[in-house]
Amino acid sequence: MSDKKPVSKAQQKAVYKYKNNNYDRFETSVPKGKKEIIKTHAADQDESLNGFVNRAIDETMARDKAVSAFTVQPNGEGGAE
Repeated sequence: MSDKKPVSKAQQKAVYKYKNNNYDRFETSVPKGKKEIIKTHAADQDESLNGFVNRAIDETMARDKAVSAFTVQPNGEGGAE
């Protein structure tokens, strides 16, 4: 039996509003089957798929010396300097 309580409509709306105000979204496509490979790799690194993709982007941009004024904090939160 699950100990999780059902999420109320008000809580769902609050989470949606927070995400909408604080995050940009974009869609990317990978060949069939690659998503599962990436998810497995992320899990092996104790990361979510989203966390892994963000880290991969940040590390690649830093390596390419293309980092903008936008910095990512250790907790994964971002903000302009």
